[in-house]
Amino acid sequence: MTSIVATLVHGYRDMMDNKSDPRVRDWAMMSSPFPTVAICLAYAYFSKVLGPRIMENRKPFNLRQILIFYNLAQTIFSTWIFYEYLMSGWARGYSFRCQPVDYTNSSLGIRMAATCWWYYFSKFTEFFDTLFFILRKKNQHVSTLHVIHHGIMPFSVWMGLKFAPGGHSTFFALLNTFVHIVMYFYYMIAAMGPEYQKYIWWKKYLTTFQMVQFVAIMTHQFQLLFTECDYPRSFMIWIGLHGLLFLGLFSDFYKAKYTKSMRPSKSSSAMSNGNTGACMPVLDDKDISSSTNAKHKQNGYSTYAQIYNKEYNSCYSSGTNNGYVANNNSSEKKIA
Repeated sequence: MTSIVATLVHGYRDMMDNKSDPRVRDWAMMSSPFPTVAICLAYAYFSKVLGPRIMENRKPFNLRQILIFYNLAQTIFSTWIFYEYLMSGWARGYSFRCQPVDYTNSSLGIRMAATCWWYYFSKFTEFFDTLFFILRKKNQHVSTLHVIHHGIMPFSVWMGLKFAPGGHSTFFALLNTFVHIVMYFYYMIAAMGPEYQKYIWWKKYLTTFQMVQFVAIMTHQFQLLFTECDYPRSFMIWIGLHGLLFLGLFSDFYKAKYTKSMRPSKSSSAMSNGNTGACMPVLDDKDISSSTNAKHKQNGYSTYAQIYNKEYNSCYSSGTNNGYVANNNSSEKKIA
């Protein structure tokens, strides 16, 4: 038993000290995987146990202004990360066919590694999606799959940053960050209220855009199965499988939401009720139009707050599986 433990410890030290990228070793959270794992486990415990328990006997918070600011901040943050990915490689000669990791201390090599660190950090900022659900007592949206996805992504990205901070698979992060720009901008406008809904008529195409993203990721990653490239094959397969999984989930959502000929099935209803994606609030089109009617006014004042709170159940999926807003009616489907 002692020899087995010693072998495991030796293997772990060898992997951390000799097989990882020494440039990132002293960066925040990078010397060991345990801080990241601890934060992810704490997130899971708070999301499923502690948070709902704290809010059990409290009224839900109205977070409209906070959500507007949050989505604006995420839009700007995603824009900056996207720009850095371009300037550190993808607009500076990176090959779409085969791109090894630049492990040198060149300015572009270090800049790319730093960009990967900020992308890793952004996975923690997405924890706020879940926090907002809990503060608003929308615990039905904090599904097990939602928590697993958000909880595992920081560690998954940590692995790439620790051993391969750059190169071929950063195409996934480049695309994903660009989708985040569009997505968070959409939710920022949506959270601003019914009078702004006319500017986001393109919401259907956001889902299509996300599906195209996953196809592009799979195509780009799996091409290395048919060509020689000095890039870790394990990371290529891992990222490609992410794209495959999320393409399936979003395809199901698209069919349920936009294919008129489909009737709700038991599986799709379960998927809707389970709400396996991460969600953020927007108003549904039906309530946007009805909010202008007199029936939604009391004593001369609009009851938009009531509509807004009700429609906070609209949702999306953020990070490496970005999603799409759906409404709150039983006859419609929520995101998968």
